[in-house]
Amino acid sequence: MKEVMAVIRINMMNITKKALAEAGISSFTATGGVHGRGKGNVDFRVMHGAQQGYEEAVSQLGREPRLVAKRSLTVIVPDNLVKKVINTIMEVNRTGKPGDGKIFVMPVLEAARVRTGECGDGVLDT
Repeated sequence: MKEVMAVIRINMMNITKKALAEAGISSFTATGGVHGRGKGNVDFRVMHGAQQGYEEAVSQLGREPRLVAKRSLTVIVPDNLVKKVINTIMEVNRTGKPGDGKIFVMPVLEAARVRTGECGDGVLDT
């Protein structure tokens, strides 16, 4: 069993949910209100002006890191579905621009269904 955790753009959540459902991955957990950044410094309030070449906007960007609102998506799947989940998330979230997101894969040692007490891969809805 593996946990696939993806951090994606907020506006990509609905298309990602749909793509996962179409791929047969019906169960996952999404967390809103997460913030993060990659290597770049981002300030969307002045980014547009900086892209237009306005010196005032460029000077306001500064060097301090900015945190950007994102969504975190967690999917627990059997080992044989990890590649399918990763490929599905990558296909719908890749724009080729910085900020497309990151995907992390971690082992899950055990899972249990609270209602029945069942344990192992059988508790996964896949």
